[in-house]
Amino acid sequence: MKERCPCCSGLLYEECCRPYHNGKESPTSLALMRSRYSAYAKGLVDYIQKTTHPKSPHYIPDRKKWSAAILEFTRLSTFVRLEILGYGEDWVEFAAHLIQGGKPLVLREKSRFEQVQGRWCYLSGDVQLA
Repeated sequence: MKERCPCCSGLLYEECCRPYHNGKESPTSLALMRSRYSAYAKGLVDYIQKTTHPKSPHYIPDRKKWSAAILEFTRLSTFVRLEILGYGEDWVEFAAHLIQGGKPLVLREKSRFEQVQGRWCYLSGDVQLA
């Protein structure tokens, strides 16, 4: 059976985020945001790192340390659902519904994106936990 995409687009993973995970460039900040959510859900550390802007406060030059932090977050989280609340050319507001420690958690963020050499990257975001 074919798998639905974790980003909740309603499409199959192979038709939605997988091409981006396999190297296709995201054409919009929204496509990048969805593909990053899917990458977190699937534990695709390299993709998260590759699509994070070098000026992001989340960028960690020590790749080994950064990889461990991403893997720990993905190990402790069950990714339930992504809800897009709004978006523009270089921003996306979303609610990521997770389960951590057996309890539901909603991570709400307004993310900002910037292009680096013609490719979209996550720059920063304002996070609210509920």
